[in-house]
Amino acid sequence: MLRIKNLNKSYNTRKVLDNLTFNIQPGEVYGLLGANGAGKTTTINIICNLLKADHGHITINNQPISENTKKLIGIAPQENLLYKTLSCAENLQFFADIYGLDKLTKQKQIETTLKAVNLSDRINSPVETLSGGMQRRLNIAVALVHQPQLIILDEPTTGLDIEARYEIWELINQLKNQGLTILLTTHLLDEAERLCNRIGILKNGKILAEGSLSELKKFIPGEEVLVLQTSEEEEAISIAEKWGFPIRRYGGDLAFLLPEPLELKEILTKFDTIPIDSISRQPIRLEHIYVEITKE
Repeated sequence: MLRIKNLNKSYNTRKVLDNLTFNIQPGEVYGLLGANGAGKTTTINIICNLLKADHGHITINNQPISENTKKLIGIAPQENLLYKTLSCAENLQFFADIYGLDKLTKQKQIETTLKAVNLSDRINSPVETLSGGMQRRLNIAVALVHQPQLIILDEPTTGLDIEARYEIWELINQLKNQGLTILLTTHLLDEAERLCNRIGILKNGKILAEGSLSELKKFIPGEEVLVLQTSEEEEAISIAEKWGFPIRRYGGDLAFLLPEPLELKEILTKFDTIPIDSISRQPIRLEHIYVEITKE
């Protein structure tokens, strides 16, 4: 569906994209992860033909990007692209007009799209009367109204409370089940873990690694994470080194990567010479993988 090959973009002497290459298959949710400044927004702007690359190639449904491919794309940006004093239907009508939908198709798509985002009962409600979660769903509806083939969701749950976030996750899963192709950017690693078929980790304009969660786990030199709190951290580190457990810090917590899952009793036996305040075994998560791949 989307193919990006050797994409380069610089602003003066600062290189933002450096031979960026990745593909998104039809019907999959692809998560593009990276810190601020990694090149996500620049990539999206080039895909949408709002910005010209210095070099490289992008095709959507085998068509090189151009004015003609804009109709193949729907985008829900970080900031809601909505007119607060207009109703839900009026907002969708405005964007449907921009995409050139005829009167009959437009009315049908407004009703269908509002139903898809569970806002049929708010069709005539002004946007300013909607909750934050509802506004985000309407923002996604704007991206869907013209029936695009590729949906770009740029941090769709930023700033939402947990209930509203779950609503957006449910909506994205519904779109996924309908076979839509989705490019998702997010800083929430649990969001990417739950929603994405494949994930690309972007840093300094390059994809450092990509694949499914199970494929990305190969970057971690262990099968399980052991988080340990003790007043004798140096001794704990010495014990871990003796057993060949790689040592990590996650959010300040001392952690060890176990080469294979161990019973808690066996772990306690290995560390029985030091006082332990708390100990926990954790599965390998995307946050561990992300830190491993992006660390200097």
